[in-house]
Amino acid sequence: MLRADQRISVSAAVSQVAASTGGLGRAVAEALAAEGASVVVAGRRGELAKEIAAELPEAVAVQADLSSPGGPQALVEAAREAYGDPDILILNGPGPRPGTAADLDTGDLASAVDLLLPAQQRLVALTLPAMRRRGWGRILAIGSSGIAAPLPGLALSNAGRAALAAYLKTLATEVAADGVTVNLLLPGRIATDRVAALDAARAEREQRLVAEVEAASKATIPAGRYGTPAEFGASAAFLCGAPASYITGTALRCDGGLVRSL
Repeated sequence: MLRADQRISVSAAVSQVAASTGGLGRAVAEALAAEGASVVVAGRRGELAKEIAAELPEAVAVQADLSSPGGPQALVEAAREAYGDPDILILNGPGPRPGTAADLDTGDLASAVDLLLPAQQRLVALTLPAMRRRGWGRILAIGSSGIAAPLPGLALSNAGRAALAAYLKTLATEVAADGVTVNLLLPGRIATDRVAALDAARAEREQRLVAEVEAASKATIPAGRYGTPAEFGASAAFLCGAPASYITGTALRCDGGLVRSL
């Protein structure tokens, strides 16, 4: 049986969603809001964050660049001012540039880790103590299927996201007894603007039609289609809810079967 402090539902939670002015971050913010959570919408584009927050039942917008030294602190302070300490922390952010492993140098690897790990760790450090005191919290990172199966041409992303995953897996074991879960949600080919741009770039490189590139990509997915942002957001909302209290230290894939290993 769940302890009383484990029964916090998404509808009673304060959710802080990093990089949520578009793509998967926005999908997660919308899914949590639909479940009744109070949501902090954050991104470098302040006006867009305000527009998105205005469309949600209970939300505030924060302009924050997590790559800047004071970005994580500014985001957490704004969330506390609006709603108090977050119950749910969604980690999200941009990925490194494409590139092959053979062409990397030490500086490239350092920059990839610096982009993907320090800001996320700082957000955790700023929000975790309150979660542990309450005996309930959810930390969920939007990752990449490259963690499960490294993606060709994305060597920096594969390496940097693996470093973040290792940190979060270690953290999960340290805070599980405090009622705080730590998980990753790994997208496959989700129909976002980012995926559309990648398909268009590939079509240009290969001198093919975008429709041909999309068809070839869908042929590699057992489900036969791209996922929708709403499907990804719903998966995130589940992992953030009380019924998922016994799921921690896990990387869950939302990929239509794209990665062929278990």
